[in-house]
Amino acid sequence: MTDTREVGAALRSVPRQLREDLLGARAFGPLPDPGPRPGWRDWQPVVVLLTVICAVFVGAMGVDTLIWESGLGQVYGTLLGVLQAAALVVAVFRPVPAWWVVTLVMVVVARTTEAGAGRDVLFPWTGEGMALQAGVLFLLALRVRPRAAVGALAISLLAGAACGLSVTTAHHSDVTRAAAVLTVAVVVGAALRGSQVARTELVVQTGITADERARRTLLEERNRIARELHDVVAHHMSVISIQAQVAPHLVENPSEELKENLAGIRGNAVDALTELRRVLGVLRSEDALSESVRHTPQPTLDRLDELIGTVRGAGLAVTARFTGEPRPLAPGVSLSAYRIVQEALSNVMRHAPGAEVRVEIGYLPSRVVVRVVNSAPERAADPPSTDAGHGLLGMRERTAMLGGELAAGATPLGGYEVTATLPTEEAT
Repeated sequence: MTDTREVGAALRSVPRQLREDLLGARAFGPLPDPGPRPGWRDWQPVVVLLTVICAVFVGAMGVDTLIWESGLGQVYGTLLGVLQAAALVVAVFRPVPAWWVVTLVMVVVARTTEAGAGRDVLFPWTGEGMALQAGVLFLLALRVRPRAAVGALAISLLAGAACGLSVTTAHHSDVTRAAAVLTVAVVVGAALRGSQVARTELVVQTGITADERARRTLLEERNRIARELHDVVAHHMSVISIQAQVAPHLVENPSEELKENLAGIRGNAVDALTELRRVLGVLRSEDALSESVRHTPQPTLDRLDELIGTVRGAGLAVTARFTGEPRPLAPGVSLSAYRIVQEALSNVMRHAPGAEVRVEIGYLPSRVVVRVVNSAPERAADPPSTDAGHGLLGMRERTAMLGGELAAGATPLGGYEVTATLPTEEAT
């Protein structure tokens, strides 16, 4: 019962939908582009030119047919023939109004020439009129929904069949031939439109996929940074806990209040460390790193010489230069500076084989400046591997996390430069 009602409701809605598609305000206004770029706007001048050529050629033949074979006379034959040809050109921009024009012209021609048309004259369509109406229906099917194109085809065929039935004498009926020609035009137009719509959806889905991939990459990099910072924070909490436990033994005859407060500090530190470990478990739930790597202390700028020695061993020519007065940095700042240098050197090895690299660390009163510059590569780089790091994305995230600034770009000599300015705090 429910299915029957749904079918009945769908059938009752068909006239309303056709009225909206073929008589509504949107049908007579500009229609949206049928496909992505390079699409309708790019091809429109070519389509217009070809349509004008066809309209002029077929329209001239149609005028001749209407004047001499259908007996309309020069004035009416020329007027109606020009209307049919013009409708084909207008269909490029406004297919629905053009279809109405060419259909009404067909009906007018059939009704005014029926009495005087001979048995050998095609009726109700002339050959040129059929071709022009097929062209208009093709352009309409390219620009509107399939249901509207099918509705226009049905109305065209019904109008032709009605004209073919209401005759006073026998004629050379071409309704069957017109049905085949017009149907092919609509089917081809609708198929091309479907292909254009599919390409549009593919472009949209590709954009969505790219956005999701970029978002996933960003989240992965932030998770990696969060895991590293967890280790830094966990170290500090462990130190606090140990200091709070040892402090009572460093004071002669500590009061109960002091013991109680230090015990509270140690308890809070232990609780915080437990929660941090739980957070780390969530962040590392899909991490395939080994336990030994997970528990390795996070590197700082103190290990920069070791990093440079490693990349030199891999064949990269690296020089390091320090300016300013080196001083202890906050662990997060030192870790971020180290990772920025590490990622920059990795990028050079991947993308600029044979280049010379200069690493500069500048200590300023309120910030540290990390600068990595490489010369032009000596040879073309190998295709990037699928497990390459996140490169500049990670550098930007680390810099932004500290409220710093990152500048990266090509140098005039064909190399590349990365400069990160990180705010610092004196370590206590």
